[in-house]
Amino acid sequence: MYRRLCGFMAVVALTLAVSLPFSSFAKGWEPVRTDVSGLNSVARDNDVEIRVSPGHVVVVASQPVQIKVFTILGQVVSSESLPVGISRLPLSHGVYIVKVGDLTCKIAV
Repeated sequence: MYRRLCGFMAVVALTLAVSLPFSSFAKGWEPVRTDVSGLNSVARDNDVEIRVSPGHVVVVASQPVQIKVFTILGQVVSSESLPVGISRLPLSHGVYIVKVGDLTCKIAV
């Protein structure tokens, strides 16, 4: 019984340790109303441009797009449908994979 309880507690502790660093992503996408022309452009397609600013990924979309952001380990950080315009997602320091339609790129925040 004691071994089972220790095993269960280890699984709970590991789950919390893995999920807590990603709690800072919970704020989600937010619209941007300022000029983003000075930000580093990472990737561009006909309908979307992905840019990076300190602590954020910024997406400029000319039509509604479905976007997914993953950690480098493959964990989903965000899976959203973004409206036309400029949106940004706050991210912790690290490397991420961003997928918008057929456009996939790696970003460093």
